Amino acid sequence: MLTVASADTTAVPEGERFGFWHDLVARESVPMRIHSAHAADFRARAEVINLGEVVLSSWRYPSLDMQRTGTFIRRSDPEMYQFALPLSGHGGMEQERRTSLFTPGHFAVVDTSRPHQSSHQGRSQRDDLLTTLTILVPHGLIPLHPDKIARLLATNIPATEGIGVLLSQFVRQILTHPEQYQESDVPLLGTVARNLISAAVAQHLDLTDALPTEVRGHTLRVRVKAFIDEHLGDPDLSPSTVAAAHHVSLRSLHRAFEAEDQTVAETIRTKRLDRCARDLCDPLQRERPIHSIAARWGFPAKAHFSRVFTATFGVSPQTFRADPSARPARGR
Repeated sequence: MLTVASADTTAVPEGERFGFWHDLVARESVPMRIHSAHAADFRARAEVINLGEVVLSSWRYPSLDMQRTGTFIRRSDPEMYQFALPLSGHGGMEQERRTSLFTPGHFAVVDTSRPHQSSHQGRSQRDDLLTTLTILVPHGLIPLHPDKIARLLATNIPATEGIGVLLSQFVRQILTHPEQYQESDVPLLGTVARNLISAAVAQHLDLTDALPTEVRGHTLRVRVKAFIDEHLGDPDLSPSTVAAAHHVSLRSLHRAFEAEDQTVAETIRTKRLDRCARDLCDPLQRERPIHSIAARWGFPAKAHFSRVFTATFGVSPQTFRADPSARPARGR
């Protein structure tokens, strides 16, 4: 499991909680001036996961205002970009004489080396604690000129379209299910995070072609795999349709997957078979015909599905469903 550093202000006496939160933010993010109407009894919680040089955090807190001044920057300047994704509430952010809304569905971007301020409030009395997910990434890890990235400060990158969706899904997955990964995965996860951040920034600035070839190739593979997962039930899903959907040539698509263990076609087939195997093991789908399960995951021809499934798992779909002892370990 990934190492998760967590802290809860309720672990300290009531009168010390707001000061505890100040220290926590300074240590795990950057020093800030914080104001809150709930300072007298500040109940908040944070989880932090380090992926090498990239840091992911989940913050839960009551309504507050924050300000990072030149004085704080002179005391401590880690030279980071912060991408903040609020999951609830509303507010605003200001940096470089630009302002933007701070609302769910968008990554707000700030540079910790420049003064900025933000406000995050609940929309109603029922919004007890607000939640924000953040990414801290060193300036030098994004392979674009700082002057280009400066155009993003105090603006928003949509988390509901384009690469922003993949970045949002990645951050949520890691912070929500750290138990699904090992410490040995940290270097790879850090690379994925860096490449997704770089691609999201470049796409928003219309500078994708300026990214290094390896970053573009990795990002394309991530996008393709997400697309395949979303369209597995389409019997027409193929390398050609995948390439067309991503506006690349079939040759470019195959080239991007040369570093993978499987081709695009093999990836589609493997994912489809895994979904079929999962459904065949599901007692809640016991009465569902096998051919219906196969068609659901893109195998409309019964004979073809039976042949491919048997060749992969060593037993027929019927035997696989009926006899758990005949199933290969871990579905393979």
